[in-house]
Amino acid sequence: MKILVFGGTRFFGKKLVTRLLADGHDVTIATRGKATDDFGDAVKRVKMNRESREALFCLAQENWDVVYDNICFSPQDALYSIAAFRDKVGKYVYTSSLSVYRMRDRALVEADFDPFHYELVTGSREDFDYGEGKRLAEAVFFQKANFPVVAVRFPIVLGEDDYTGRLEFHIKHVQAGEEIGMPNEEAEMGFISSDEAADFLCWVGTKSDIVGPINATSDSVYRLSELMGLIEDATGKTAIVEEITEDNDDSPFGVEKTYYLDNAKAKEAGFAFQDLHEWLPKLIDAKI
Repeated sequence: MKILVFGGTRFFGKKLVTRLLADGHDVTIATRGKATDDFGDAVKRVKMNRESREALFCLAQENWDVVYDNICFSPQDALYSIAAFRDKVGKYVYTSSLSVYRMRDRALVEADFDPFHYELVTGSREDFDYGEGKRLAEAVFFQKANFPVVAVRFPIVLGEDDYTGRLEFHIKHVQAGEEIGMPNEEAEMGFISSDEAADFLCWVGTKSDIVGPINATSDSVYRLSELMGLIEDATGKTAIVEEITEDNDDSPFGVEKTYYLDNAKAKEAGFAFQDLHEWLPKLIDAKI
């Protein structure tokens, strides 16, 4: 297949490209050109600004079997893609997020956010918070695109290559004896590894006929208190967790209610997820 990947030089986007190449696909990566990669001549590269309508239309001079979009954050970004790739793409895989859902203190299913009837509002990334930008981008794709779209809703993605440092935040605070702000230690959360995220994107784009919204998350969840217990065991130190702390000590995982995805739809379609309890403790050990 001829495949275009927006954002393919770091984290799970880079791992996605590795998997696509291993499967023999013809891959082009489109990024700002700020991160290097080690793909050599195995890929074609386009340096571009994802928010530029003109740049997208240049890419759409060619036909693509699959487009992966890991860096769309606003309805304006989505509208530009729809205009540019009209009749030019077989399937568009949009990386969405758990953040499209409101907290409901239970496992969240795809029907909990309906992008097909969500009121459309236009604007750029700066006009919305992260969750609203993702909601509106999904709504634009599903209401306006004339090509098949799948929106992959990921939870927080973790891995040894995670540039956000969210897991490291907790490890370093525990090691330093610093407070960590969590409003509800008994809230349950789910995660997915960067390897599994790449595996899922590869599968959903090139090996499945899925369209529409789809949740993708590892099996099982952790209470935040259990997660902190893993870090305590790995570091040999006691976590200092408080409901209220200074802003710079607030946990990136600090949620007020249970907040995780139900992955039954993806499993029924044939994807086998890893168990969170198998890989997360190993990842924590690797980061100590």
